[in-house]
Amino acid sequence: MSGAAYALPGLEGPAEIRVDRWGLAHIRAATALDAFRVQGFNAARDRLWQLDLWRKRGLGLLAADFGPGYLAQDRAARLFLYRGDMAAEWAAYGPQDTRAIVTAFVDGINAFVALTETRPDLRPPEFALTETRPARWHPEDVVRIRSHGLVRNVLSEVARARVLARAETRKDGLAADDLRKRISPPHDPVLPDGLDAADWPDDLLDDFRLATAPVGFTQERMAATRAEAWDWTKVDAHGAVTRGQRAAPKEPVEGSNNWVVGPARTETGRPILASDPHRIYLQPSLRYAVHLTAPGLDVIGAGEPALPGISIGHNGHSAFSLTIAPMDQEDLFVCETDPADPDRYRYGDGWEPIQRVTERIPVRGGPDETVVLGFTRHGPVLREAGGRAFALRTVWSEPGAAAYLGSLAYLGATSPEAFGQALHHWSAPSVNQLYADVTGRIAWFMAGKAPVRPAHDGLLPVPGDGRHDWAGFHDPGALPRRIDPPEGYLATANEMNLPPDFPAEDCKLGFEWAEPWRARRIRAVLDGQSRHTLDQSRALQGDDVSEPAQRLAALVRALPQGADVDVEAARTLLTPFDGALHEDSAAAALIELFWVRHLRPALLEALVPDPATRRLLPPGDTQSLIERLESGLDPATRGALLTGTLGAVFRECRTRMGPDSGTLSWGRLHHALFAHPLSALRLDSAWNVGPLAVGGAAASVMHAEYRTDTFRLTHGASFRMVVDVGDWDRSVFINVPGQSGDPGSPHYADLAPIWGRRDHVPMLYGRAAVEAATETIITLSPASA
Repeated sequence: MSGAAYALPGLEGPAEIRVDRWGLAHIRAATALDAFRVQGFNAARDRLWQLDLWRKRGLGLLAADFGPGYLAQDRAARLFLYRGDMAAEWAAYGPQDTRAIVTAFVDGINAFVALTETRPDLRPPEFALTETRPARWHPEDVVRIRSHGLVRNVLSEVARARVLARAETRKDGLAADDLRKRISPPHDPVLPDGLDAADWPDDLLDDFRLATAPVGFTQERMAATRAEAWDWTKVDAHGAVTRGQRAAPKEPVEGSNNWVVGPARTETGRPILASDPHRIYLQPSLRYAVHLTAPGLDVIGAGEPALPGISIGHNGHSAFSLTIAPMDQEDLFVCETDPADPDRYRYGDGWEPIQRVTERIPVRGGPDETVVLGFTRHGPVLREAGGRAFALRTVWSEPGAAAYLGSLAYLGATSPEAFGQALHHWSAPSVNQLYADVTGRIAWFMAGKAPVRPAHDGLLPVPGDGRHDWAGFHDPGALPRRIDPPEGYLATANEMNLPPDFPAEDCKLGFEWAEPWRARRIRAVLDGQSRHTLDQSRALQGDDVSEPAQRLAALVRALPQGADVDVEAARTLLTPFDGALHEDSAAAALIELFWVRHLRPALLEALVPDPATRRLLPPGDTQSLIERLESGLDPATRGALLTGTLGAVFRECRTRMGPDSGTLSWGRLHHALFAHPLSALRLDSAWNVGPLAVGGAAASVMHAEYRTDTFRLTHGASFRMVVDVGDWDRSVFINVPGQSGDPGSPHYADLAPIWGRRDHVPMLYGRAAVEAATETIITLSPASA
């Protein structure tokens, strides 16, 4: 067993970190604040490069370390910093002393940063590679950074406005837009008077996309000169900042699954709660699992490494998990500027000034850059052009909207009612929260700041003259919820799950939800299990069945026999196909390539002849597209479309994987590669993890979204957890590729092969179990000792 000992400033008593064989840190401290302080120290011990990069990206300080190529991204990030009253901000997260908790957490991070200054061997190697140093934190940094959070739907609003602007009739425009994104529940979008997107600039959303893009590193960007700084303002189709082609933006595909099965439906008579949030795949992982124990605090689970506490896990009495509930939490306001004074915009019967804020951005190797940011009463100005200022109204500007920090309020909840009350302090992202406890009670709550829109529905940009302003936010207690449902289980997968009696038209929480495939599959599986087990939850998290694949295969099988040998070979391969996208399956490879590279583009071309409109639609709404394919085309047109693309995809499969159908498999294409952000700067790929052959796709429960050019995974379940509520040591988790972000750590990539097998490792909670699995003990003492 290994170990270390350090003095930690601010500790009230001794503390220890026990790291188990799977890299999960179990923290024990004398007080709750000490536990959060040690959590910060431990997060820095395992993830210092990631934490430092997160802070510098969020605050707009990248150029100071990485040069002029990051100036535009810095300026964009500063548009979305919280700039409101800090007293209101700290108070918004609940009755606990959030400021004291965050301060203790940040003090722990700073203590490790200080330690690396006297012990350079503890500093992660990324700092040496980039010739940078980690910076100290302020507590305000944690809550002021907002641009990493998930809110929606400005990208979709602008795309819809542009689709409608190109259509000859409103009906044609809405039909085309339905292929881009299905509106649910059924609703007729409100078209604001005087809004015409025909001449809106192509770079309208560049600043928004820059602010929300991950940080990428290339030799070219790192070498950018001051004269080239403002070339780096575009974001490509895969979210990378570039000086090349701008891609048509689309809403991110992040999602999640969770379910809770009540005691009447489980084998043990105890609830089982499962959670697998789907986010962008990163190295290191976006999530970090930890166990915090102190008087009055004993929680285990996962959060984001830059935040105190956890948001998914349990407290020894109650378990909790979350998925995104796609509420609409942002709107674009189009403000008419004064022809005589472009620093003013029309509001009501007069003009209001655009508030201009001048800031200085430090730049490596040169003087600071002075930038000017614009703000209206609606929020930051994204673009000014053509006598208009485009401003974004977003919950990010509201007190209490630091992503996931609202979880501090529910860490001690021991009843559904107390948990629901704690969620009144949750702002962003908007979520479906599931709850279960040792008494057998289960519950679902929708939580998040939900704007009240008296004059519009949030589906399109609106004029910024005051007629379409938000009127506060809906009462959190009025948001949908269910407690102890008669069917004995609850499940969510980002689908439209507003109850039938919920006043959706009046409340306008949102009309853009995830496609229904994952939710339908989860419910079908759970409905078929009268005595659900922990292993069945684990298996369901890795379920690779795709309903779209099943429906496409059925269309292929229904084709009449033809003379094209490639089409017939493809039909033969798909005849026994059951929709399971296993990595060893040849039929899975065929059906996925068939859809994403051949049939889907051809179908869009057939349904939307105008190339400029069609450019706004990809990847398209799969539900809408398949419905049009099944029932919106005459049989002859559908048959020609299917046979023409089916022969082409079979030939592509042979070209990619050989002429023998026995050599085809989905996993030969579809793979996970956890690339280190700095891999492009290194001469080798030693810091990368993978590739790993992976099954599934976006429509399967084991959400595995991928690039259609390389078939590399982009989004999915990097963290999975299944909790046996009451027998806590039977709970399991996985966090890919490993708990640590340090390339030299044994826990940097150790969980990747286990995740690749769709498996889990223990999430131990009891003292005896933790001690038996401990491999490293780090002891901490008050600095004065």
